[in-house]
Amino acid sequence: MASIHQFRVEGIDGREISFEDFKGKKLLVVNVASECGYTFQYQQLQELYTEFNDKLEIIGFPSNDFGNQESGTNAEISTFCTLNYGISFPMAAKVKIKENPVYQWLTQKALNGETDSEVKWNFQKYLIDEKGRLVTYYPSSTNPIDEKIIDWILLD
Repeated sequence: MASIHQFRVEGIDGREISFEDFKGKKLLVVNVASECGYTFQYQQLQELYTEFNDKLEIIGFPSNDFGNQESGTNAEISTFCTLNYGISFPMAAKVKIKENPVYQWLTQKALNGETDSEVKWNFQKYLIDEKGRLVTYYPSSTNPIDEKIIDWILLD
């Protein structure tokens, strides 16, 4: 079964993000939006990244697919994230979730070998282990600093 490490995506700054670079680290992949009721989770994601970036990588995927809550350009999104939340984790260029190959892998058991899922709203979180295998996912309502996510990060 292929791992998430096979993927490369365009970053919000136009540079490539290679998931292969994250081998040996846990990943939290999350679809994000600037005008959502869950946008406050950017702060928690950044806190998580600051505390655990030696063992965890977070990759944000801006999308306007849910409630038209990310209408900005990549430059506008990047500025918003930097000014309001000091985001320092990698951000992909804005995507259409259902058309994105990473999200196709995350949501289709035939591709990820673990489970089928559907991205239902902004800030849904996918957890991937150090070998690039999908472990589980959490809905938007689960805060990034939830105990179950932190416990997973600390698991060796």
